[in-house]
This record gives sequence, C-alpha cells and structure tokens, in this order.
Amino acid sequence: MEEYDSPWKEALDLLLEPFIEFFFPDIHPRIDWSRGYEALDAELEQIIKEAEFGKRLADKLYRVWSVEGAEVWVLIHIEIQAQRDDSLPQRMFVYHYRIFDLHHKPIANLALLADEQGHWRPTGYRHELWGSELSLVFRTAKLLDWQGRDGELEQMPNPLGLIVLAHLKTWATRRDGETGSSASSAACTNAALMRSACATSTG
Repeated sequence: MEEYDSPWKEALDLLLEPFIEFFFPDIHPRIDWSRGYEALDAELEQIIKEAEFGKRLADKLYRVWSVEGAEVWVLIHIEIQAQRDDSLPQRMFVYHYRIFDLHHKPIANLALLADEQGHWRPTGYRHELWGSELSLVFRTAKLLDWQGRDGELEQMPNPLGLIVLAHLKTWATRRDGETGSSASSAACTNAALMRSACATSTG
C-alpha cells in the first residue's frame, strides 16, 4: 500500500486546495483559502496510536478557516484508501469522536476511495443498541469514476487531473500483469508524475 499512499500524502500537503476543489467542489468555496491551512500531523498521530488502528500512511488532518471570518477551526480528515478496507467506516467514526474530544471543533470527514471495486461506496457508520444510537455520515469520492477519461484529465488546469491520471495508469499496469522491473519502473514513473504536478502547481 505504501507505493500508492506516499505520493498521495505528499500531494495532499502541497495541494490541499486543488484536492478539495477537484473531489469536493461544493466545499471549496466555504473555506477561506487566503488564510492558508495547517497540517495537524502530531494530533492525528496521537489519535491513531490511541485508536489502535495501526499506521495509516495517507490519513491527514488539517485545520482551515471558514469564509464567515469567525475564529472557528474546521478540521478536515481525509482518508486515502488504495485497497478496500471494511474497517474504514468504524475508523472514521473513531477518529471523528477522538478529534472532537481533543479539540471541540466542527469536523468534516472526507474519504477518497482509491480501490477498484465500483460498488464499494461507504457513506457512514451506525451503532445501535436498545433504542440508543450513534451514527456518522461522511463524504466520499471515488477515483474509479475517472477511469477512461484520460483526455479530460490531461487537459485540466487543476494539477489533481495529472495525479489522478498517474494513479489510474498504475492500476492499468498492474492489471496487465507487469511484474519485476517493468512494474517497478511504471510505479516510479507515476510517482514522478505526481511530484511533477505538485511542482507545477507550486512553482
């Protein structure tokens, strides 16, 4: 999974605004991007450790500010899943209540699903017992929805277009059964393409 997740983590740190604009365009105008954003890696590491879900390479937590201008934090938790993970809904629920417990701030839970199973699109977690209930609804986007749209992705001004294209090409390489040095070379090429998109955006 690290081959997939590490470039995504790098892209998120550099390109959070284009990421939100690409995958969650309705959320983008609700954030005051002029104030920047802050990655809360230490806070998330503490939550991950206490939750005992193990190391998550591309789980990210950011602090942003809403356009209303109030002194309010909005914490955005982003999940990048390179493979189907049936523990995702419960994990997002646990992260949500732990983040709220520590910071007492509004939280938007966003998941980018990078697996190849089109029917798997979790949107929430629910726990009920004897009339008592806890639930969480979260937002998801699916990389698979961009498959077969190479031309559109290549022409996008948003650098996420190239990053998504790189990830999809890695899928194609694996499906074609390439192994050894050929597959390794393709993975390196796609990681380089992601970094090139990041450099293009920030240069």
